Amino acid sequence: MFLFEVLDHTIKKLKSQTANLLSLVNLGLGGFAIIAGINGQLHLSLVFIFIAALADRFDGMAARKLQIESELGKQLDSMSDIISFGVAPALLLYQGILHLFGFPGVFFTVLYIGCGAFRLARFNLTENNGYFTGLPITAAGCLLTLSFLAAPYLPPSAFLFITLLLSLLMVSTFTWKKI
Repeated sequence: MFLFEVLDHTIKKLKSQTANLLSLVNLGLGGFAIIAGINGQLHLSLVFIFIAALADRFDGMAARKLQIESELGKQLDSMSDIISFGVAPALLLYQGILHLFGFPGVFFTVLYIGCGAFRLARFNLTENNGYFTGLPITAAGCLLTLSFLAAPYLPPSAFLFITLLLSLLMVSTFTWKKI
């Protein structure tokens, strides 16, 4: 009887942390993407960012499905997102292209990260009303990462524009329905 109680308690505890674990997987993959980017393994960095996007998608789904949404989980998800979809994509683009521009490349890289952090902070302070305000950082990070694949086909200056555009879209006030 005691064994079943312990097992039941353990299962409930694991269930309650499923979404947080997926958020930490997202964060870890973002960390791997950053380290790969620093080491010049830019395509590996790209892969880690996209796998992080899958983990990010599943953490929210798990929290809603298991009815384990929490303020801690919301904050942990945002901390993970700034790493995986803010810092990692910005560093990937900086290492691959934006470094060619010197200070302007650094500025646009930091601007993107700052706008992503602002967007996440604003999201965490607003009520969930079924709408997004501005472009979510996950979408912006995936688009910035995806743009890296166009490097052989676009002039380097196009990436300054892409970075600026995504930065502004994150902090914009347009709304659109959540899917």
